[in-house]
Amino acid sequence: MLTRVFGWKNFDLVEDVVQATLLDALSAWRVTVPDNPSAWVHRVARNKILDALRRDKIGQRAASEWSKDQKTNEQTLDDLFLDTGIEDSQLRMMFACCHPHLARENQVALTLKTLCGFGNAEIGHALLTNEDTVKQRLHRATKDLAERNITLDPAPSDQLPARLEAVHQVLYLLFNEGYSASKGDAAIRADLCEEAVRLCMLLCSNHHFSAPSSYALLGLMTLHAARLDARVDEGGFLLLIGEQDRSKWDRNLIRAAEQFLNASAEGEVISVYHLEAAIAYHHCQAKTYSETNWRVILSLYDVLLGWHRSPVYLLNRAIVLAELEGPEAALQAMEELGSDPRLRNYHLHDATLGELNRRLGRFEVAKGHLESARKKTNSRFDHEVIDRMLAKCVQ
Repeated sequence: MLTRVFGWKNFDLVEDVVQATLLDALSAWRVTVPDNPSAWVHRVARNKILDALRRDKIGQRAASEWSKDQKTNEQTLDDLFLDTGIEDSQLRMMFACCHPHLARENQVALTLKTLCGFGNAEIGHALLTNEDTVKQRLHRATKDLAERNITLDPAPSDQLPARLEAVHQVLYLLFNEGYSASKGDAAIRADLCEEAVRLCMLLCSNHHFSAPSSYALLGLMTLHAARLDARVDEGGFLLLIGEQDRSKWDRNLIRAAEQFLNASAEGEVISVYHLEAAIAYHHCQAKTYSETNWRVILSLYDVLLGWHRSPVYLLNRAIVLAELEGPEAALQAMEELGSDPRLRNYHLHDATLGELNRRLGRFEVAKGHLESARKKTNSRFDHEVIDRMLAKCVQ
């Protein structure tokens, strides 16, 4: 919201000031929390920004213009911090970050940074790239928005469909980070999953953005959310889908997802989210792992790959193929992935190669792949899963 008021040219300052203000709150609220914490944060942050601008020659003019009509500007900020203003500002920020003047990868990186609170390492993990590349993308994006004087105004109606696609991608990646956390003290971060679902529901509640693809994405995330409690054991370590207690899957969420998917079927065009949701739905409908309809899931991945030859889709398809035709067929299907640079640091590629070779009794080869996978992730939860696989590599 402060970016909406002070502009992209001051985005770095806004980001620093908000963090400093939250630290102030941790200290100032030790005894008494204010009646309106949001108002306290925005007022202190706003004043810090104005003070910083007054110390800068270029910023003095902006601070002076603000002061000329201080009463009106105060009211503007107060209105922004109403619940409706917060929701409106979040939508504006999402669609502003996904401005068509920015390259898609820069749109996604900027939105994950500004709206979702991702660090550069988390963005790199989500986009299968490194931190330096992410840093460069963020710098280019904010510089471009500032130079073009692009504001957080509502996007023109003719630009909404293109921007909506990028917003969907951001929410998808936000949910994925929560579903399999790349860092931190927990294997999953339900807070990120919940935030992704909330923002997607915000999209679906607005008639400009409630496209079938929005409902399909919401259905997909809700189906995955239904399995969150079963994804970890009592020690908080990850359980693979074949190891999970399906009685812990949330049937109420699955029924809610069915309603979202019904809403997504009202249009004439399907998206990758429709297809991914169909895959997740078949997993949720199977009473046991062995009863999973792998043949239908394989056909859905074939359709997905016809649209977008994603290395992750190829990897997932190979895992499904292993259930239908065995590990040798899966390894042959994975040969296409061998030279893909996007998987160079993707530990699940190596882990899958390790597991498939283990099933074939090639234990030394399997160990090599699994040890490589272990080096490519810093998550102790991933390490625990890989160590369990390594323990099975015995004659």
